[in-house]
Amino acid sequence: MSEPHANPTRPVAGLTHTIGLLIIIAAWAWLGAIGAGNMRANSGRSLIALYSTTIAFEWLVLAYVVWGVRRRRGSLRELIGGIWAGGRDFGRDVLVALGFWFLALPCLVVLGLVLGIDHNAQAVRFIVPHSKAEITLWILVSCTAGFCEEIIFRGYLQRQFLAWSNKALVGILLSAVAFGGVHAYQGAKQTVRLGVFGAMFGILAYRRRSLRPGMMAHAWNDAVLGLAMRAILK
Repeated sequence: MSEPHANPTRPVAGLTHTIGLLIIIAAWAWLGAIGAGNMRANSGRSLIALYSTTIAFEWLVLAYVVWGVRRRRGSLRELIGGIWAGGRDFGRDVLVALGFWFLALPCLVVLGLVLGIDHNAQAVRFIVPHSKAEITLWILVSCTAGFCEEIIFRGYLQRQFLAWSNKALVGILLSAVAFGGVHAYQGAKQTVRLGVFGAMFGILAYRRRSLRPGMMAHAWNDAVLGLAMRAILK
């Protein structure tokens, strides 16, 4: 069996560190909105720099999270929920991730229709990969998002809010709000939908006591949707 998840009622880092992370997330959202505006105004620009910067930034934020956790004698492994003990654990998480994704996707489609989100994805057209180099980096961006964002939002923030409030729902909702917020560059409606998606990931992490299925589902969701949009927008 994999290692058990650390005690969810214990804060994983100090208050000052968490405030620092929330400031970083606010800056992340602000810079993302500015960058998106520039990219939309210059639609012919290469996406290589954008993807590379995104990858580097998310790993730097993760490094800040790990630093704060280790100051409390915690570890990255605890945030994730242990490690795979063997092929059976890995296979189980793959099946859970697939099941979660196939359940979540139609919910998000329906929510998009209710919110009236543009089916041509005008708000995110500018980040869709086209060249082989861009596709390769897009997949790396997707894997980075799956790993880093699940740790930042579900492994760290959700655990912090849960520990401070002693309520799982509070932890899930507040971390989902933060998750939606960093995607504000996609527009208000998409921010709401991605906030709901974040809450779904939060429920999965809480129920499974592990981030691994969410990491896999998050990574391939981003990768598949980006490549699907490329095919649609050709």
